[in-house]
Amino acid sequence: MPKLIVAEKPSVAVRIAMSLSDGAPKRLNINGVNYYEFEKDGDTVYVVAAAGHLFMLKQKAGSSELPIFSVEWIESYKQNKTAYFTKKYLDVITTIGKKCDFYINACDYDIEGTVIGTNIIKGIVNGDVNSELKSENLRRMRFSTTTRSDLLEAYANINPFDKNNFDAGETRHSLDWMWGINFSRALMRAVAMTGARRTLSIGRVQGPTLAVLADREKEIKNFVSKPYWKLFLDAEGVTFDHLKGNIFEKQVADAILEKSKKGRVAVKDVEATEIPVRPYPPFDLTSMQLEANRAIRMDPTKTLQTAQSLYEKAYISYPRTSSQKLPSTINLPRIINDLAKNENYKDFAEKLIREKRFRPVEGAKTDEAHPAIYPTGDKAERLTDEEAKLYDLIVKRFLSCFADEAVKANTKVTLDANGERYVARGSRIKHPGWTEFYKPYYRADEVEIPAFQKGAEITPKKIFEKELKTEPLKRFTKASLIALLEKKNLGTKATRTEVIDTLFRREYIKDLSISVTEFGMSVYETLNKYCGEILDENLTRTLDDDMESIIAGKKSEAEVIEEGKEIIRRIMTLFKKNEKEIGQALNAGVKADARASVLGTCLKDGGNLIIRRAKTGNLFVGCANWPNCNNAYPLPHNAKIVPSGKICEQCKTPKVKVFRKGKRPFEMCLDPGCPTKKDWGKPAEGEGKVVVKKASELKPEAPPVTEKSTPKKRKVTLKVAAEEKPEPVTKVKAARRPAKKKAKEE
Repeated sequence: MPKLIVAEKPSVAVRIAMSLSDGAPKRLNINGVNYYEFEKDGDTVYVVAAAGHLFMLKQKAGSSELPIFSVEWIESYKQNKTAYFTKKYLDVITTIGKKCDFYINACDYDIEGTVIGTNIIKGIVNGDVNSELKSENLRRMRFSTTTRSDLLEAYANINPFDKNNFDAGETRHSLDWMWGINFSRALMRAVAMTGARRTLSIGRVQGPTLAVLADREKEIKNFVSKPYWKLFLDAEGVTFDHLKGNIFEKQVADAILEKSKKGRVAVKDVEATEIPVRPYPPFDLTSMQLEANRAIRMDPTKTLQTAQSLYEKAYISYPRTSSQKLPSTINLPRIINDLAKNENYKDFAEKLIREKRFRPVEGAKTDEAHPAIYPTGDKAERLTDEEAKLYDLIVKRFLSCFADEAVKANTKVTLDANGERYVARGSRIKHPGWTEFYKPYYRADEVEIPAFQKGAEITPKKIFEKELKTEPLKRFTKASLIALLEKKNLGTKATRTEVIDTLFRREYIKDLSISVTEFGMSVYETLNKYCGEILDENLTRTLDDDMESIIAGKKSEAEVIEEGKEIIRRIMTLFKKNEKEIGQALNAGVKADARASVLGTCLKDGGNLIIRRAKTGNLFVGCANWPNCNNAYPLPHNAKIVPSGKICEQCKTPKVKVFRKGKRPFEMCLDPGCPTKKDWGKPAEGEGKVVVKKASELKPEAPPVTEKSTPKKRKVTLKVAAEEKPEPVTKVKAARRPAKKKAKEE
């Protein structure tokens, strides 16, 4: 029986084909897309690759009156120009799929992977992705790593079609689309009624997330700092704090200070304790993003992308997990033994082997689909800098879970200054235990203090007070916001970073230490006043719980979607009732935002020059009178741009301050051809001569291979773990159709 296996990415398709065929699949190619064929257990097996979502939701033809609920799946390349490269993948899958009678979804084992693979198989079997899939010859491969052993086991113990996961995923897509399209269009229509133009969006999770940030922003801006005093005593090179801590009445602080200075100072008590320190649990996705942000300064979005790459190369397990458990079924001793072959981790792994430490410390969080994130043990080769950093963090976290507890020695010294108590605390790691495994990522926060004898009289160097001021709550970072959204159960582990990135793209929020822009605040305040349910986290959480009920078989897809539609109808009725007021309020926000971002005057038509964001995400300076004026200037990428309030004396364009991480900030004017920039790019004196060629003498570099420009012929290297020693791949070149015939069929 011919079988079709659908993988989510080309890199995973390669590993599946190599693993199941004992390293010798036929590699075939149609229009630059590889697929694989081999015989197994008397069956012909084909492995094909998707490129993420090959289908997306679209409004059906019909009325544009809000609310809109008429939605259908459509090929992604027909809806989105940037997804046109996916057409060739879909064409190959469809062509090969028609030869088959049995279908296996081997996309990532989560809700999204189920939706991706099932929609593809629907299109093959039924010819209609919007129809009900009733084929009995449909199965699901479940694996948490792309190692050969795990893929073989997943194929040998293949699962039934996970219909409940698909229904839940389709429900989430449908409700998110309906919510986003209706309220985003409603917002833009309301603004358009006032004559303003601005791209707005508000999603089902996006709204509550904006509310969280706006509430924090208001709290910070409304915060009134209060003075308070703290008392200190310096002795033997140690600063002791008064037991009262923060004192908000100066008279009280002064009286304690005066009393402390009048009498003798003696050591009241010395307490020495030793406490065990358990290892941190293994990573789930959120804890990995938080730790990577802290320890290696990696953005949470970049962390997820890098972890996905490591997973596809079979170096770590599936990263989109909520679990902090490492079950024995994944053969932990084998992984530790494999890591012992790596010079970077040999000493620690061998120590665990000698002491037979194969039982890890685990956290409380669980995930039915996948275990915690762990290294597979396969030798990690040819890693990028980001991959190497994250891989090292994951491996050391994993190994440290098996090590013995650390022991921390704590000391508390209490002084008596004429009846007033001052305290100092010391701490040091007495036995490193697992912390040795987790270097350099573990922060001990050790404080050494000298030995004090109970009852001894000492002479303080000084006793003094400090006036301090209370501070507002800190702003969220992207990492801390992800942690809060998880705690509030808003969004999913895989979508939280995208929600935050969308808020940045819409310019509702800005900066690494996240602040809400004037425009973002106007969106929040307007919605909060006229239709607060859009921002209600409880409502969003309830719908997410309903989707979990679908997975558990307690509710149907139709039931939850109808519930969501009723909520949208109710909110939309309220929105339309206040549409004029909403538009006026948002228009005021648009104007305020424009004023705040004005850099200066456009030299072409006298309009305001403002910072804009292109569709690519890059910032540039444009005239506020666009499209009537197309004057624009480029800005440096990956930098924070701040108006300076200055004008260049040479070109008369505004100057901006440019901030880049790890580099000294600088000022520049906007005109790339300004005489002040004539020496930019030239070496300093003594650094050598720069040779500048004419344009005709320059040879363009070969363009990088992308999904949109995949060459029809290129050498492909199939890589597996060294110990597998596969046979060479048999390459078979598929016959090509005549160009004219092909064009006609397309």
